[in-house]
Order: sequence, then C-alpha cells, then structure tokens
Amino acid sequence: MDYFAGDPRTNHERMLAGDLYISDDPEIERAQQRAVRLAGEYQAAFAEDAGAARPLLEELLGTLGEHAHVRPPIWVDYGTRIHIGAGTFVNYNLTALDVAEIRIGEACQIGPNVQLLTPTHPVDPQPRRDGLEAAQPITIGDNVWLGGGAIVLAGVTIGDDSVIGAGAVVTKDVPAGVVAVGNPARVIRTIDGAPSVATERGADDAKDDDGDRSR
Repeated sequence: MDYFAGDPRTNHERMLAGDLYISDDPEIERAQQRAVRLAGEYQAAFAEDAGAARPLLEELLGTLGEHAHVRPPIWVDYGTRIHIGAGTFVNYNLTALDVAEIRIGEACQIGPNVQLLTPTHPVDPQPRRDGLEAAQPITIGDNVWLGGGAIVLAGVTIGDDSVIGAGAVVTKDVPAGVVAVGNPARVIRTIDGAPSVATERGADDAKDDDGDRSR
C-alpha cells in the first residue's frame, strides 16, 4: 500500500512535520549516525575533562543553557531537537528520543535512567507492520524534578515546579506545582508555596523513600 500517494515530501520531511513517515531515508540515517558519533565522543571526552567535553555536547544538542550539566552516557535519536535550559542537571543514562522536539526548562533535576520518548506507532497492526511511525513533542517546565527511572511519553507537558516520582510513567500532562507518582502517573498532592524550589520533603512524599535516591 502506498501511504504517501500524492505527497512529494521525503520521509525526513514528513518526520520533521510531525506526520507519519517511514524511517528508511538516507538523511535520517546520516542524522542518527551523527548523533551516535557525537554522543560517544562526548562520553569519552567527559572521562578525561568534563569542561573540555562541553563543546561536543553543544554540537550534539539543539541548545544547551548556561551552567546546564549532562552526565554521560546520553542516548538520543538526533540530538538536534533537544533543548536544555540554563542550570539544569541531567544525571547518568538519559534516553531522549527526539524524533519530535524535547524541551527541558531551566533549573530542572533529571534523575538517572530517565526516558523521554517522543516516538509513536500506529495501533492498527498493518500500518505498524509496514513501518509507519510518528512523534509528538515533550515539554518539561522550569524547576521540574524527574525522579530516577521516570518515563515521559509522547505529547506530554509537565508544568513548572512539579515533581515526578522515581519510576513513574507519565502518560498525560501534569500541571504546575504538583507531585505525581505511579504507573500511570497521577497527582497525589500540590506543593505548598509553588512556584518554589521542590523541597526534599516533596520528593520524599513522591517516592515514599530517601529523596536522594530519586536522583
């Protein structure tokens, strides 16, 4: 079946537009290979000198804010569609599949093994078998804390100052100034005084455990 009859765009152009596409496109392959190379070079350089490695990270990502810090390894599809705000800290082993844009705000805390997953696939079996896929953007506001192992799915927005408990699976938008936990993640309380810095007490409530382990 020709899913793109009458559409003169390349699959890469369809991907960038947020439409269904098939990933068998030489430009997509080149962009992915570039990301693998730069991510590997960044990890190797970071082991020698974290400061000297920063230009490689800046080349990999779309934008990297002042004093933002990303501990390798980092796993991305393209890198160029990831934007990280000033002062944000990203712990080890972030997986950020940026088929669509991923925007992380300022002063965020991103725990280890967090997954930000923009890709989607058809539920109907035949289009999925035929290789169709798409993506929806992920937006994370300022001063958000994503606990270790949290997963944020395609199309989700998380509001400023919110805390996502370790291991949570975020399937829907989360408003500003709340704590959300579980699978699927649900809001369990608001954060007193939000907007404010997420407190250790707030993080403890999100995880019912030692707050430091959420990082």
